[in-house]
Amino acid sequence: MLLNVSYTDKKITQKIDAEVGKPFTLKERFRLGGIGSPKLQITEASIQIKNLLILDNNADCCNIEIRPKGIIVGFRSLLESYALVIPYYKLTIYKGDMAVYSIYRDNYYVKVKSDTKAVQKFFKKLLGYKADNTPTSIEDL
Repeated sequence: MLLNVSYTDKKITQKIDAEVGKPFTLKERFRLGGIGSPKLQITEASIQIKNLLILDNNADCCNIEIRPKGIIVGFRSLLESYALVIPYYKLTIYKGDMAVYSIYRDNYYVKVKSDTKAVQKFFKKLLGYKADNTPTSIEDL
């Protein structure tokens, strides 16, 4: 679900919290070693996201926030903030080319450059947390 989160709106906040859970407490953030990614450079995106990114001339960047039941991919365009909300059961991550991670949810996707150790370490943490907190699927039984 792609949402404009520029302004505080209780309905949007409730939608996000229902989809991926409430934000971690400060204690849980310390225990996890941080829940936010470094600045990620977008190399490619789905048509809906690309249409938002081409509206301005700034570099296409995003960040990822880990939540208890999913992630939020955040980016900016024309002074507006957008969030791609992805619960773990719909999250698919591929490591494609040598330094590119692809993040998918249904018909939305974002491909980001992973050229630094910090980015690779973050994705390793994200995949580990997803594996630990995704409910068991019926095929695994």
